[in-house]
Amino acid sequence: MKYLMEYLEGERVIAFCLVKSKESGVASNQSEYLNLELGDRSGTIMAKLWDVSSELKEGIAVKSVVKIDATVQNYRGKKQLVIQRIRPASPSDEVVMESLIPISPVPVNELWEKLMMTVESLQCKTLQAIIKDALSDEEISERLRHYPAGVRMHHNYYHGLLEHIVSLLTAAERLLPLYPQVDRDVLYATCIMHDIGKLYELSDPIAPDYTTPGQLIGHLVMGAEIVSGICRKLDIPLGDAEVLHLKHCILSHHGEVENGWGSAVSGKTPTAVLFHYLDQIDSKMNALGQTLADAGEEEWSYAGVLRRKVWRGY
Repeated sequence: MKYLMEYLEGERVIAFCLVKSKESGVASNQSEYLNLELGDRSGTIMAKLWDVSSELKEGIAVKSVVKIDATVQNYRGKKQLVIQRIRPASPSDEVVMESLIPISPVPVNELWEKLMMTVESLQCKTLQAIIKDALSDEEISERLRHYPAGVRMHHNYYHGLLEHIVSLLTAAERLLPLYPQVDRDVLYATCIMHDIGKLYELSDPIAPDYTTPGQLIGHLVMGAEIVSGICRKLDIPLGDAEVLHLKHCILSHHGEVENGWGSAVSGKTPTAVLFHYLDQIDSKMNALGQTLADAGEEEWSYAGVLRRKVWRGY
C-alpha cells in the first residue's frame, strides 16, 4: 500500500484519506474552489479542488474520509495535490481507520506498561494516589491511549501524548543522578501530569482542533485544575507540599512568564526548571525528527518548531 507522502511529482494518486481542514475560495472566473488539507498515516498534504459545486462543497466535511483521484504537483517548493475527482467514503469501502492517522511507532501497550511501572515506583503516596486516580478515570485513560500531544508541533499523532510522557520519564530517569537537588517523585509526577489538560484542550485524536475551554483557559491551568479536583475527591489538602510543587511544575513548564509561551508562573524550584528544559528537548527533537523525515534527501528544510531552516548535516 502506498501512502500520500510517498507519491512523487507528476504521479497519479487514487487513495482514501482524511479531510483535516477545508477552506473555500472564489477564483478569478468567479467559480468556487476548495483548499483541503488531506492526511493519512504518512502525514498531511494540501490539495486543490477546482470548480466545486454547492452539493460537493457541502458533502465534503472536516474529519470525514474521502476517496480522491488526483495528481501530485510542485507548488512553491512543496508537493500538493490537484484533485480531479473526489467522493465521500462509504461503508462498503471498508476503510481501515488506522491507515489514515499518523501513529506513534511505539505500541501503545508497551508505553502504558512503562507508565504504570513508574507510577508503582513512586515513594510519595500522595502523588501516587493522585496519579492512580487520574489514570483510573475511564475517560482520561481512554483519551491518553489515543490523543496526540499537539495539533501540529510535536508528537502530533495517534497516542503521541503517551509517547511524549514515557520519553520524558526515560530522560528524567537518566538525568536524575546528575542533579540530587531535584525531587524525583515530583519530577516523575510532572512528566505524567504536565499535559493532562491537553486531553480536554484538544477536540479529538483523529483531526484535533482546540476546544473552547482549551482556547479560553489552556492546558496548563486545566491540568492544575484536574489535580485540584482529584485532591478534593481524595481529601488531600490543597496546601500539601507535594501537591503545591506538582501544580507549580505544571503551571511553569512552558518556561519564563516573560517569554509569553503560556506559563502562569516562572519556575521557582530545581525540579520545575529541569522539567521545563526536559520538555523543551523532547518536544523539539521530536518535531525536528519529523521535519527531517518529511524532507527526504533535501539538504535544507524549514522547521516550524524553530522558525528557521535546519541542515540535515550529511
